[in-house]
Amino acid sequence: MGAVNPASGDETEAGDVVWLRLDVAVAAAARREAARLARRIGMAPVRVAEAELAVTEAATNLQKHARDGALALRVTAPRGRAALELLSLDSGPGMTDLGSALTDGVSGSGTLGVGMGAIARFADVFDVHSLPGRGTALLARFWAEDGPGPLPDSDEPEVAGLTRPISGEEVCGDTWAARTEHGSDGARTVTVMMCDGLGHGPLAALAGERARAAFRAGAHRSPQDVVRALHAELRGSRGAAITVARADFSRGVVEHCGVGNVSAFVVGGEKRVPLLSLPGIVGHQLPALRPFRTALEPGAVLVMHSDGLSDRWSPADLPGLFTRQPTVVAAQLLGQAGVRRDDAGIVVARAARG
Repeated sequence: MGAVNPASGDETEAGDVVWLRLDVAVAAAARREAARLARRIGMAPVRVAEAELAVTEAATNLQKHARDGALALRVTAPRGRAALELLSLDSGPGMTDLGSALTDGVSGSGTLGVGMGAIARFADVFDVHSLPGRGTALLARFWAEDGPGPLPDSDEPEVAGLTRPISGEEVCGDTWAARTEHGSDGARTVTVMMCDGLGHGPLAALAGERARAAFRAGAHRSPQDVVRALHAELRGSRGAAITVARADFSRGVVEHCGVGNVSAFVVGGEKRVPLLSLPGIVGHQLPALRPFRTALEPGAVLVMHSDGLSDRWSPADLPGLFTRQPTVVAAQLLGQAGVRRDDAGIVVARAARG
């Protein structure tokens, strides 16, 4: 492996997410939140109005069609470019004909609404995955400034994640962070942390925040060195379950070190390979750390999530999902597997597709 310059990297990490559950007022609440977040990042008034319309349509679609669902709104900055991001998740009935659903001006119920096609038309970036009978995950991203929709092609790995607090709490104890590093030989590696702060509420969230800050400030050497540094930082806190993985997609290998109940997998085709974790609590009881190495086949995806998601999902039951954008992968897995009453967090990384 070529030498890595720790300063020549790009950070990305969990941020605040506004979750809106499906109810009679979800459309109005979503429109208000979208406008607030869009104005916060300096979006032009005309663009704010378009984002409001798209978000309202997504909420209306949930009300009309979904058995259950939620909207997530947040500000993101992929590769430093600020955006408002909308995610729509539902538990069914799903769509068998995405082509028709994306026809602009068509509403799935034939009544009010300009249809999913309008969401795609207003959005700078749009992606959707649907499982007939089980549910749909939709992504719409709106850049803060005018410019071409997709980001330019890049050899940077793609990383995205999502967190959701347990019902009744405002903050989430689960969090994630990632850093892409540029080797002197041109290689790109991404180091990803998934952290599950013990318990729920503010103290669990504080443990997660401390872990994320320590990860951000660290030199990002081997995964076990990162876990040791996080252990030192989390002393006196609730503690956490943490897995750190360093993925080199160009060389086809991921090195990883985990302590506690964080699930991590390499997914390729209809198969997934679990990444091993050791018993213990980071910040309290650290075992003798061991690095593990797992192959990354071409096209493989790295998935890491807390135990707020069941680990019984199978790629074979999610056809087409792992070819979608990492944000959609994270959202659909959260929607399908996030069935436990607990904080939930997930992060997904894949090689650049540019």
